Amino acid sequence: MILLSSSSGFFPPTKQLFLSKSTSSLQLKEFARKNAANVLSVANMLMGMASILSSLNGDQYASCWLVLIGYLLDLADGAVARRLNACSALGAKLDDFADFTTFGIATSLLLRTESLLDNILCMFYVLSVFTRLCFFSSGIPFMYRGLPCIYSSAILACVSLLSGGNIVVLRITAVAMILFMISQSFYPHDRVLESQAWKKVVYAGGVAMVFCSSFPSACVYYLLWSMSYILFPASLWSCKV
Repeated sequence: MILLSSSSGFFPPTKQLFLSKSTSSLQLKEFARKNAANVLSVANMLMGMASILSSLNGDQYASCWLVLIGYLLDLADGAVARRLNACSALGAKLDDFADFTTFGIATSLLLRTESLLDNILCMFYVLSVFTRLCFFSSGIPFMYRGLPCIYSSAILACVSLLSGGNIVVLRITAVAMILFMISQSFYPHDRVLESQAWKKVVYAGGVAMVFCSSFPSACVYYLLWSMSYILFPASLWSCKV
């Protein structure tokens, strides 16, 4: 009678313990599912902040590559959110804030010199990214209005690396990118990781180029990738192609 009483008192708490652990595990998995894309957005924002600090410390090389790493993270966060069915208002706000940090403020500092005109150009670049993010909804499914700032930033970072920070070349490139961003041209949604296999290979190549950053060919890779989006948007990069 004593043994039965003891066992009946032992098993219910054990069962509750296992159920509690199972529930905690499920909650943890659900939390990870909902926030995986947000982690990528925060990582993108951190790359932008690190790039800003690098620019302020005069390390142009590091600031450019941090922007390019942000480029890869930004292409991944939306794909992960859709894949895990974890799109949310918070995720959209985080993505915009990360984009503004990395592709607005951090990229504009690549143009900064002691010249007043260059500082004004920096401010115009930031305002163009702000305008592009806030007001340029196309209203057409799978289309953007104006060049996405991720591509203009990648081009500026690559040009800065390949030209050795030549300010004249950077000024010309920045003005061209501003005009592309505020234009009324339409560009397709670039769901690189949700499209054909060759686009995923291009993305994987971009990740590999991060580890080959000491070679100029790595910058050329990103430059050709971004330029192809401007030159052949519908024929190459439409998510419907």
